[in-house]
Amino acid sequence: MTGSANPDRVEWTMDTAAFDLRDRFMHLTSSGYRLALVAAHHDLPDGDHPEASIRVVYVMVAGPPDTRIELHVRLPIDDPVLPSLAEVSFPAGRFEREIQDLFGVRVVGHHQPARLVLHQHWPIGWYPMRHDAGPPPAFDNETESYPFLTVDGPGVYEIPVGPIHAGIIEPGHFRFSVVGETILNMKARLWFVHKGIERLFQDRHPADGVELAERISGDSAVGHNLAFCLAVEDAAACTPPAEAQVIRALLLEFERLYNHVTDLGAMGNDVGFGIAHAHTMRIREQLLRLNARITGHRLLRGSIVPGGARAHWLPDPATLCEIGDDVHQVVDIMMANATVVDRFTGTAVLANADAAQIGTLGYVARASGLHVDARREHAFANVYENLTVATLTDGDVMARFNIRVAEIDSSIQLVTELLQRTSPGEYRSHFDALDGPRHGVGLVEGWRGTIAHRLEISAAGTLSRVKVVDPSFFNWPALPVALAGDTIVPDFPLANKSFNLSYAGNDL
Repeated sequence: MTGSANPDRVEWTMDTAAFDLRDRFMHLTSSGYRLALVAAHHDLPDGDHPEASIRVVYVMVAGPPDTRIELHVRLPIDDPVLPSLAEVSFPAGRFEREIQDLFGVRVVGHHQPARLVLHQHWPIGWYPMRHDAGPPPAFDNETESYPFLTVDGPGVYEIPVGPIHAGIIEPGHFRFSVVGETILNMKARLWFVHKGIERLFQDRHPADGVELAERISGDSAVGHNLAFCLAVEDAAACTPPAEAQVIRALLLEFERLYNHVTDLGAMGNDVGFGIAHAHTMRIREQLLRLNARITGHRLLRGSIVPGGARAHWLPDPATLCEIGDDVHQVVDIMMANATVVDRFTGTAVLANADAAQIGTLGYVARASGLHVDARREHAFANVYENLTVATLTDGDVMARFNIRVAEIDSSIQLVTELLQRTSPGEYRSHFDALDGPRHGVGLVEGWRGTIAHRLEISAAGTLSRVKVVDPSFFNWPALPVALAGDTIVPDFPLANKSFNLSYAGNDL
């Protein structure tokens, strides 16, 4: 059991033999727990374990009350074999493929053991996250084709898109199998930019991880940094001042607001309704200027640190109400347009059962009827007592649009309440250098969904391992499922924007 700073939180760590993993995992999932992350570690010999090993950590979470259970499976370094959970958990199967690529763990019983993170030209037998990896060998297999699923039949043809796109988004390749205009199958190939983010955290002092955490996915600077800081505080058993907790919650909602507002207009733009895009960009700019006054940075960087937070300035609640009214005027204009309504309704439907099986998070999950929100299930402070979490069941573009509208309203309501509970300033609890080994987990409801960070601190007080999970890792597989069968090719940009998944947060 770890020393949590939250007295109401329940945290357990259980060493688990590989042959017991499936039974324990299924017992937890049947009891209402979900898989938040899987992190592999290359452990060097120490006093408790004289041999090097690969340790795989499964973090299972539930709430409320906020509960985290970790299953630790230790494997021999010379032949790390892990029984697959892919048959009972789709997300677990994807994490298994990730650690197979990066740590050389051999996963037995996986129905799809192909590489996930490393493309074909990465050298076979070189595992970049292991301590003994050494410098990368020369790339090979550079001309080998990716094994996309081929769909055969009368009139079936393929449309390749990417990996290089117009604009400044990161690379991703989409392969469509199409009849007429109807998408039969779409495969997304990601991880064109494996940046080694998790490895870059290693050996840093925890305070020095903030700058990196804020840059994991640029539009989620608050979400990722807060998850990182919460993990540090969990390891340190540190509780920030109440005023700092309120400022953190405010910043998280300001990040949600400017991104949701942007998406509303972008979805209108994808059906040719450019006036909505123009007006939401105007509102977005207003929000970004508020961000800059609050923190000194338009994307809200630099105001959350381990143990605290600061705000240079806070807006008047009336300003937020005016912005909310402005947003609703744009939404009313959009919903009065028959083309917008027709293109949104029934497009790219993600059924509730599919959303649940895939393990979707955030507004994608809530638009398909799943009640998941870390602000309610893993609240980092007593700031969400009156939070309203909206859900819809249609699972189409319209539902994902309307969930964003509802969340804008909920965020403005929450911000208006929280502004009465703090004032500008810097509020911080200081803690001494951390003596390890320690570990901590941070869970935050970012604007896309739940962000999870798990970190370990070495005996030297530096970060020995940081595992990062953006909600896009869970949600990317849902996009092809929503597209299959009824969506037409011209609606792909709209459907894609309604999910608005992060390449950077996925391709770590």
